[in-house]
Amino acid sequence: MPQSVLRNHVLRALSPEDFARLQPSLHHVELDIKDQLEVAYQPIERVYFPEMGIASVVATMSGGRQSEVGIVGRDGMTGVAVILGQDRSPNETYIQVAGNGWILPVETLRSAIVDSQSLRESLLRYAHAFLIQSSRTALVNGHSKIEERLARWLLMVQDRADGNKIYLTHEFLATMLGARRPGVTTALQMLEYRGLVHAKRGEITIVDRVGMIKLTHGAYGEEEQSHFCLPPPNCSESDKPLQAAELVP
Repeated sequence: MPQSVLRNHVLRALSPEDFARLQPSLHHVELDIKDQLEVAYQPIERVYFPEMGIASVVATMSGGRQSEVGIVGRDGMTGVAVILGQDRSPNETYIQVAGNGWILPVETLRSAIVDSQSLRESLLRYAHAFLIQSSRTALVNGHSKIEERLARWLLMVQDRADGNKIYLTHEFLATMLGARRPGVTTALQMLEYRGLVHAKRGEITIVDRVGMIKLTHGAYGEEEQSHFCLPPPNCSESDKPLQAAELVP
């Protein structure tokens, strides 16, 4: 697969020399719902670069309570802990929207990072963007209403998906938002009442993106799209989601 036609932004943004270091060990893989990409506190053996689909990075508390702390789509990659020099993470990562992508052995990545400062710097830029996303999620979860959090999350998934349809259950949404299922159902009904989404079993269609952005009251913005161009010259206009400022008068 030529680098220029890849949809994954991290791979496409690499220099040709750095991509050539990884290319022989990259293998295409289908990513099905609930596929486990990383297990909490277990050594990370492979990293994934999604082309389609969404992976959730989920933190778990004692008692089994879970909340999503980050999402990875074609904008990024799994294995941020590896980029930062660790071999495991306290979080688990699994597929929530089916798709496909590329898989790379961790040892190959580690060796390439040691050999190439430019590769290390490029991956660290993504790690920084992911940490910004995670910190923003913590801020929003602590201060925004559940319908604002839901709207932000749906917008972030749409940024990384093809089209306006998102295939998810209310139970999955509750885990992603760290909320009770009845509260998520009520919030989704509110979005539907306002004409922002259309929901049916296992499927949500975003009808009014501009209205959704307004509803978040600032919870969704440029930080949520911080890695859609890395670096900007390698990102075409068709790959960038519209910014809130471009959508809201």
